[in-house]
Amino acid sequence: MNSDVRGTAWLAGTLRAWHLAILRYAVTLDNADRLAVLRIAREIDRLYPRQEDSTEFEFFRRTSAELCAAILQPNERAPALLQQYLARLDDDRLKRAFAAVIDASQPAASPISRPARQRNDLWKGLSSRSNH
Repeated sequence: MNSDVRGTAWLAGTLRAWHLAILRYAVTLDNADRLAVLRIAREIDRLYPRQEDSTEFEFFRRTSAELCAAILQPNERAPALLQQYLARLDDDRLKRAFAAVIDASQPAASPISRPARQRNDLWKGLSSRSNH
């Protein structure tokens, strides 16, 4: 197996673990789960080369810290941040689970609406109880 393929598979698995760790933290709000999110984020960030302007690549650590803060103590910016993260999720099951945990409204298919029908003939043809 090619090392690029193994690297890609490892990265995909690590990204999935990161998403699942964020979901777990959203459910438990446990500090140990928050630390697991940050550990995985640090692991992913180490894969990317350093930029000239900065000492390290910090996208996943910064995103993780922002998401965990938004989950724990929502403020006026939190809903937009959580919706943005939700929109980036590719896995539908993970997206539905995360939306349920953060109580986000998922766009759903609108139900077919038809006017309520009067059921005046519901008891038609039945004898009354007094006849039994």
